[in-house]
Amino acid sequence: MALNQLTLSLQFARSNDAAAHRAVLPRHKVARWIRHALAQDAEITVRIVGENEGRQLNRDYRHKDYATNVLTFDYTQEPVVTADLVLCAPVVEREAREQNKSLEEHYAHLLVHGTLHAQGWDHETSEQDAQEMEAYETDILRELGVANPYAT
Repeated sequence: MALNQLTLSLQFARSNDAAAHRAVLPRHKVARWIRHALAQDAEITVRIVGENEGRQLNRDYRHKDYATNVLTFDYTQEPVVTADLVLCAPVVEREAREQNKSLEEHYAHLLVHGTLHAQGWDHETSEQDAQEMEAYETDILRELGVANPYAT
């Protein structure tokens, strides 16, 4: 399978636990996870943030006053996908623990999820769209050696 070209900017906000998240997110892994979810070339910025920045962005752009696991800001889908993926480290860490997943697996899932959103996939439009997106995510993650995140 030929993977698409990716220009990746990987950013970590200052925090007490940034080193732990950096260790789980080396550039080559982040690029691999995203490239597997791309249907075309892309320029993507991934920013790992703390609870305050995550909450502020979710409040300002989605009008939801809490920090969420991943926010996708998609700017273009053609001829190149351009997007920012913002992941809230404390939320991702808490969810991974609650779901008995490794932090690495949860980040892989959320980066694939956000990359699909950047290409127009949406799970909030209908149940059918949600099922299609989840099935596609699961297939991509299987290719990457990551267990089905939706299996209970």
